[in-house]
Amino acid sequence: MRAVFLDRDGVINRNRPDHVKDWAEFEFLPGALTAMQWLTGAGFRIFIVTNQAAVGRGLMTLETLELIHKRLRAIAKHHGAHIDDIRYCPHRPEEQCRCRKPQPGMLEDLAAQHQIDCHEAYMIGDSLTDIAAGQRVGCQTILVQTGRGAQELQKPELRRYQPDFIATDLLGAVRWLLANTVVTPAVATLPLTGAFALSHVR
Repeated sequence: MRAVFLDRDGVINRNRPDHVKDWAEFEFLPGALTAMQWLTGAGFRIFIVTNQAAVGRGLMTLETLELIHKRLRAIAKHHGAHIDDIRYCPHRPEEQCRCRKPQPGMLEDLAAQHQIDCHEAYMIGDSLTDIAAGQRVGCQTILVQTGRGAQELQKPELRRYQPDFIATDLLGAVRWLLANTVVTPAVATLPLTGAFALSHVR
């Protein structure tokens, strides 16, 4: 089974400048649950990899973060989407750990535990740090313009960490992914056109 690594804030749920610190601040982005349901229906395994420095800064406890993820998985399951596993980095940037994206530690650990061939996997995120982490383990990468994505397109680092595709949001990313991947007949009948502003960068 092929795998998709998803960033969380700005991809699945709305990003907040003051961090998502409890479930009351968690808000799904439009189409995110549908996108994950499509991935599950196509036989993709879904893994979330998320930087959560709010823990290291003392703004949120690990218990609260685990509760957020427990509820996220439960709601996703209710909508027909199965999240196989979630990894988070609780460290502050200055700690220079191996797990905080753009470092690939979270992806490497998941790949080892779940026997994932990263060269057959995708990384979808709203930041060039997501793209860099994915590229370091050989994933195909998609940058979404939700969250910080639109601002990331203006950075000079885009030339170095150029994603394979740029989509408006997670639903657009999954549309492109399914259109460019051999999938089951049931999923192949999903509409692959619509009012989604998608653009190749290669």
